[in-house]
Amino acid sequence: MKQARQETTSASWPVVILEILALGAAITAAFIGSGAMGGTPIQEAAGGYLSADSTLLAPSGPAFSIWSVIYLGLAVFAIYQALPQGRRSQKLRAVRVPVAASALLNAAWIAVVQLDQLLVSTIVIFILLGVLIWILLRLVNFGTASRAEHWIMWLTFGLYLGWVSVASIANTSALLSSWNVGIDTAWAPYAAVVLLLVAAIIGLGVTGYTHGKIYTALAMTWGIAWIGHSRLTGTNQSTLVGYAALVIAAALLIGALAIAFSQRHRTESSRP
Repeated sequence: MKQARQETTSASWPVVILEILALGAAITAAFIGSGAMGGTPIQEAAGGYLSADSTLLAPSGPAFSIWSVIYLGLAVFAIYQALPQGRRSQKLRAVRVPVAASALLNAAWIAVVQLDQLLVSTIVIFILLGVLIWILLRLVNFGTASRAEHWIMWLTFGLYLGWVSVASIANTSALLSSWNVGIDTAWAPYAAVVLLLVAAIIGLGVTGYTHGKIYTALAMTWGIAWIGHSRLTGTNQSTLVGYAALVIAAALLIGALAIAFSQRHRTESSRP
């Protein structure tokens, strides 16, 4: 009887395979977006508006190496969700649909950028951001079955959410730049700093909401710091935005760590 119950609560193989195909599509699209398989590198696509020096909110090229970590996490997730413990996991069952949606949206974003559709890419990345928030809410509401599952889920999708949060700002800035909004205006650097401050506040809020999990804040710190680096070293320089971004990134990191330690101390003190 127990074995029968276990089987009925396991994800079916068609569902598992569809999940793998969706995640595989995202990883394949990433190769195309890197310039492989005949694709155009993201920095050169969409009229070059997504390059490191295109706008005041564009991060330096090395910032995008975080995608390697995220795609590795997605590959590990694809394998884990096909294993017996993954197929039985309540948390995985709760996130299968949004995870598959996030992978397909990721691939769609790369596809529309390859087609130079900057407006559509902005719409797609904000839909992706909403799906990643959906995943985060599910992760908070459902417990993990094991420490391995905890690391696979939170590290992968926490970083994913943090990076896409920063990337959505950069994407919007690129779109506005393509419309000549804010080009060579006095207010643009101040607007950029305000947006980075708002992003940092959101990062701290996510850390508190997730009971001290800092993965999203870490990815946002990474992205914001590389924006600062780009404004101080690239051809599109801004001392104000550059130094402000570095200070904001440091404040976000310190604040997130403080929240994490506070949450841990509170949890330990509440134990009998």
